[in-house]
Amino acid sequence: MAGDAAFAPAAAAHRPLRNISEVRHFFRTNDVPVYFFGATPFNLLGLDRWVRNFTYVTYYDAWDGAHPRVFTPRYKPYIEFESGEEINNWLLENAEVRALMSARLAPGQRPKVAMVFFDEETERICEELGYDLILPSAQLRNHLDSKLVTTRLGEEVGVPSVPNTLATVKDWDGLCAAAEAAGLGTDLVVQTAYGDSGKTTFFIATESDWRKHRKEIVGNEVKVMKRINNRPVAVEAVLTQCGTVVGPFMSELTGHAKLTPYRGGWCGNEMYPEVLTGDVRARATAMVRRLGDRLGAEGYRGFFEVDVLVDIDTDEAYLGELNPRISGASSITNVTSGAYADVPLFIFHLLEYLDVDFDLDVDEINERWQELAAVDLWSQMIIKEVSPAVERILTAAPTGQYYLDPSGTLVFRRAALDWHQLQDEHEAFFLRIYGPGDYRWKGADLGVLVTKGRLQTEQGAGPSKLTIRAKHLIDSIRAQYTGVALMPAPVAPPTDVVKGSAPAAVADVAGSAPDAAGSTG
Repeated sequence: MAGDAAFAPAAAAHRPLRNISEVRHFFRTNDVPVYFFGATPFNLLGLDRWVRNFTYVTYYDAWDGAHPRVFTPRYKPYIEFESGEEINNWLLENAEVRALMSARLAPGQRPKVAMVFFDEETERICEELGYDLILPSAQLRNHLDSKLVTTRLGEEVGVPSVPNTLATVKDWDGLCAAAEAAGLGTDLVVQTAYGDSGKTTFFIATESDWRKHRKEIVGNEVKVMKRINNRPVAVEAVLTQCGTVVGPFMSELTGHAKLTPYRGGWCGNEMYPEVLTGDVRARATAMVRRLGDRLGAEGYRGFFEVDVLVDIDTDEAYLGELNPRISGASSITNVTSGAYADVPLFIFHLLEYLDVDFDLDVDEINERWQELAAVDLWSQMIIKEVSPAVERILTAAPTGQYYLDPSGTLVFRRAALDWHQLQDEHEAFFLRIYGPGDYRWKGADLGVLVTKGRLQTEQGAGPSKLTIRAKHLIDSIRAQYTGVALMPAPVAPPTDVVKGSAPAAVADVAGSAPDAAGSTG
């Protein structure tokens, strides 16, 4: 840790930054407090290695106070949070958090605040408290978050979506008619404008499928797509005044029953050299840069994530959706070879929002990062509770570094601050989210496991499957969780701590706040 940015001397005045070396020096000597707020520090964990004065303010503390850059309020009364915005707003107004931030300010300084999800109330709180929210406006992000808006903007600049039509349908016959008019066939994917981890993506091929999902579709303008045999690929990028910097491409883990109860739900990422190669990679990169330029025309700047769908049968690359925010893939983006050779991708976002002049050759950076991505290999899995029972957790897997011993058993090796020290496939890092004293229910995020090596295997034209090693890792982590069932079991609201939505409390089960025992584009 002695060489990390947290312990570097304060910055001096500087001229415009013109290369990566100067950018690295600027952030290693940064004297402006920068905070990442969230239920967990997952999305940007490890960024404090590059950025001096970077702190995580979180509702859950996976290290029980041992991480020097993670701050969690000690007093947390019982609250039923409904969203990630609510939990971040609560943290911003918390007296302990405000005292921490005030104590670190030099005269005339304004702390910089970043987070995954926020709203107009977040902006109001930051304005009142004198904090700079270093993100595009909530109004703009909400506008761009719509899958319908994204589809239209992409089409304007030659970034096509899977063959589709945007329509408002009232019944099964109306859906069939809209699909027939657009030449989409009868095997369809229907998406509402806003969604979360696949929960509002519906696969409809029969009238029976329609009846199952019609309440979410009827009366709303939706995106009706032809169902294709595709590989979902995620890529993050940052729109700066010098152009769009594109990060590495990652495959997605989606819908694996051992990880998530949601069909089509996101549950992790893999980064490996063959995610996209050759012409497909070049076309996808150009698509992301064109989309970034179009977002700039809307007034957007900074970090965003794009889902690219690659048709396995034709090698066509399509725009899947846009997430105008830090995403769940950021954790992998920030440990790439490009990050260590240059800087993590999020650094370019900070450059755009801090008071610093820079003039960087974005074309050269993108070209070099594509070469560096050809040798990197990382994976992560978001482990959700998949059983319908609601339990109070008695024991949980601790946060830290694990290894597979000679017998193949997953063994806890030591406490660790992040996953940056992992060396090979025999090691893994687990970030606990819910721990002893908390509650687990169907869909709750138990934790995140990060490792080197791949966790999926392709099955020809069929869907990817988890590797034997991946399933062994999942089972080994789950085996460390024990709990006491609650009777009668209350119905818990949907939750996705990792991606930023609230760790919603289980209604009327506990008379006190969840423990600060756990850890989210």
